[in-house]
Amino acid sequence: MKETKRREYTKTKPVNLDVVTDDAPEAGFITACSPYDPKPSIRIEDGVVVEMDGKTREEFDSIDFFIADHGINKETCAKAMAMDDISLARMLVDINVPKEEITKLATGMTPAKLMWVVSKLNIVEIMMAQMKMRARRSTANQGHVTNMKDNPVLMAADAAEAALRGFAEEETTCVVGRYAPFNAIALLVGSQVGRPGVITQCSMEEAVELQLGMRGLTTYAETISVYGTEGVFTDGDDTPWSKAFLASAYASRGIKMRSSSGSGAELLMGDTEQKSLLYLEARCIWITKASGIQGTQNGAIDGLALSSSVKGGLRMVCAENLIASILGLEVAAGNDTWFTSSDMRRTAKFITAMLPGADFATSGYSTTPNDDNVFAGSNEDSNDYDDIYNIQRDYLVDSGLSPAGEEDVIRVRRRAAKAMQVLFRELGFAPIKDEEVEAATYAYNSADMPNRNAQDDMRCAELVMSEKITGADIALILKRNGFDQEAEAILELNRQRVSGDYLQTSAIFDREFNPLSAVNDVNDYKGPGTGYVLDDKRVSEISNLQNLISPEDVLTDAVNCSRTIRIKETAAAAAGRVKDEVVVCVSPSFGCSQKKTMGGVDHMDVLDEISAGLEEEGITARFVKCHESSDLGVIGSIGSALSGSGISIGIQSKGTTVIHQKDLSPLSNLELFSQGPQLTGELFRRIGRSAGKYAKGEVPTPIPSEVEPQTRRFLVKSAMLHGDDMRQVERGQRPMEFTYEEVE
Repeated sequence: MKETKRREYTKTKPVNLDVVTDDAPEAGFITACSPYDPKPSIRIEDGVVVEMDGKTREEFDSIDFFIADHGINKETCAKAMAMDDISLARMLVDINVPKEEITKLATGMTPAKLMWVVSKLNIVEIMMAQMKMRARRSTANQGHVTNMKDNPVLMAADAAEAALRGFAEEETTCVVGRYAPFNAIALLVGSQVGRPGVITQCSMEEAVELQLGMRGLTTYAETISVYGTEGVFTDGDDTPWSKAFLASAYASRGIKMRSSSGSGAELLMGDTEQKSLLYLEARCIWITKASGIQGTQNGAIDGLALSSSVKGGLRMVCAENLIASILGLEVAAGNDTWFTSSDMRRTAKFITAMLPGADFATSGYSTTPNDDNVFAGSNEDSNDYDDIYNIQRDYLVDSGLSPAGEEDVIRVRRRAAKAMQVLFRELGFAPIKDEEVEAATYAYNSADMPNRNAQDDMRCAELVMSEKITGADIALILKRNGFDQEAEAILELNRQRVSGDYLQTSAIFDREFNPLSAVNDVNDYKGPGTGYVLDDKRVSEISNLQNLISPEDVLTDAVNCSRTIRIKETAAAAAGRVKDEVVVCVSPSFGCSQKKTMGGVDHMDVLDEISAGLEEEGITARFVKCHESSDLGVIGSIGSALSGSGISIGIQSKGTTVIHQKDLSPLSNLELFSQGPQLTGELFRRIGRSAGKYAKGEVPTPIPSEVEPQTRRFLVKSAMLHGDDMRQVERGQRPMEFTYEEVE
């Protein structure tokens, strides 16, 4: 079949590389409310759940038993399960219903009930509910800090920059597992250089993670995976009870942790039991709640490419985040997995967590370029910082990130690299050379780093574990070598583990190590003017972008030219009597407070090129300055009324140009060149030639206009320059003829 040329083009767009599929409930490819999902039900006898979601106790699997015996609130379940889904869904978006009331009811709902309730909400309602139900009032973000070489110097520098940019938590992993101790140390040290109080983890096998935490080399854990079907869960000899035991092990050592799940995992691992993605995730979230774990990393995570392939997939991903919030858990809202080739889809995914706020807007923003992300790439990476900053500023929302000045970025990156250099020297590890410090300070990715001896590094990394090096040892070495702030911060992290305050739900630290959690920073959103509201200081922080411009900056640039023009007004302009002239009429600021166009063409060159073009047609230019208006139509009209040929060229200082003819209204013209930034010296010469032909009574071929949407990026500068033009206007002042010359 023959296709339109538009279709031929759109087929090449990156979004059409994405793979999507239709619903296939029998294979588990359905977001929610599958015909194979159970209907919500519960029956309790003598304080024991004997039926749940269509199964009798004799039919329970291990997940059912765990949720029924350790999760379901038997005091509220009768009321919650009896309420209709729509009524409960409306409570979620009703600002008059306190979140505590909803959470109390939610703990009495079965996984199927939770799924059916949130499935009644559209995406805007899900976001509204999330804004109310999230645990912590303050927003925050978590980032991945990795590199494909497991280079500890670069990792420390990247961790420092990420902390400076506002990440409250940082996570690393390894290409080679034996590097784990080095990576954990690099993250610990670098994070505290960037901002004291950032907590860190090293994502490894669970026993290794626990050892690193007990040594004080990490401060939280996240990769405690739970699953929604028994077959997938027990595949690695895991059960809900073993996860609960592991959670207790972390808590007993003062280490914060959350579980990790996400829709699509069971589908990816081949065992969905023909259930929908959201129903299975509701089971996962209930396991987390019943285990006493304070929070969850969900939002599809590694299964996002599967979840997003099914219709309603991204809506469903937001719904699973909401279920976790409904149950009172900390939510790290995903956004940590690459899933699409479309920038528009990536942004659409991110803002559903960014706009309503989440405990963590991502559970792994790649703080390095994605090609260095050992987690296989995130939905957003270090190349997206400026986009995120602009979106925050556009909507005055807070995703936990702050713009950082380049001088500060370089400073913390170098300091972190030097701290690692000191540590390696003092511990007798393979030395870090000055050239490595310098490379890490300015590197884009690990390809910019000198190669280290991998065998030496792995032997030294193993010494960290065999010699039982701890966070306290790291702090003492840093203290001896002038890194006092970092040493104190690492010691304070360990002191905080003793107090246990950051084991509370959704806890993070501010710069002074004050824990902020659902206990002392509870989300109290109850409608406009409540909850987390950006104060003036925070608005100023997120608005302080590196590419901010001011009218003063723009006007300073407008006089910074290669050929400086000087205009000398000679007399009041009179109507011309000769037919072989064209009046070139310029705006009030032309050649005075502005000396070049937005396209970078010096005003001297503008007039020279137009004059040359007219001369090629045997026409003379007469130069007139309009003082009474800066409007291009008026300027062109005044010029044509004065011109002996009846033809004029009107020019605004910023470059916008018109060819006008006598007796046309100011808003009419022969040719308009509205996109000033596109006008080059050659184009001004062509405008002169074309005006010359009109003056001779010929009908030239119109100069082709290029419409470039991106030219609109100049609108801010255009408004500032036009404002300057307006300020030069003198109402009632007659047009003046002028001559011009170049000032050496």
